[in-house]
Amino acid sequence: MDSVEKRSRLSQFSASILVNSLYEMKNYPVVLVNTVLSPISFLLLIVFVSHGALIGEAVQGGFIMSMFGAGTSLQADLSHLKNDFKLQDMVVSSPTSWMVYVAGMAASELVYSVPALAVLAILAFYFVHMSPAGTLLFVAVLFLVFASSMAIGYTFATFSTDIVQSFAFSRLISTLFSTIPPVYYPITYIPLPYRYLAYLSPTTYAAQLAQYEGGYVHISPQMFAASWIILILVAAILFALAGSKARWREK
Repeated sequence: MDSVEKRSRLSQFSASILVNSLYEMKNYPVVLVNTVLSPISFLLLIVFVSHGALIGEAVQGGFIMSMFGAGTSLQADLSHLKNDFKLQDMVVSSPTSWMVYVAGMAASELVYSVPALAVLAILAFYFVHMSPAGTLLFVAVLFLVFASSMAIGYTFATFSTDIVQSFAFSRLISTLFSTIPPVYYPITYIPLPYRYLAYLSPTTYAAQLAQYEGGYVHISPQMFAASWIILILVAAILFALAGSKARWREK
């Protein structure tokens, strides 16, 4: 890859961040309120109900929900740009690959989530105590959660024909994967007959690993390894589906 192509890809990547996050954050700061309140509201609910006993797990859950929400938000933004501004048609006709385009848009979603992540980081400093190795593993868990939700968001966006439809799918996916599963509290709080249903969500394994690294739950070495394998496989499968099934070009 020559230097001209590298600069071109970098400029395309930067433009996505500028247009999709920095512009809105600067001109419409009120849109950040929802980004911050969504994970924090569930955190406060769990803390109040548990009388502060689950604050550590709730903070970790806030991180997981923020990262999953950032990935699924990609669906609404891509759909808006594709259907309302026909940007995807212009990108398709340009030398830009779908991977560069989506990577830039995904990075913009992370930038958009910085205020929420900053608040959670401050809370984590006081209430979550993990070793340096545990912190790195937690970051890896968050990366896999974001990668999986990003693949879901991109795939659905290429099929979506209307922004309203995209918002409906985005809310449904977020509810199924970051609200209903035991993300803000240990899975042991769910009665055993229903506990197996929670394992259908990959975010359950993410939360379980995070809570283990925080010292809130104990899991066997077999479950520890299985949770990592499942998270990695889910991310890989979703990316494979995004690459093969998503409609990047109109047929």
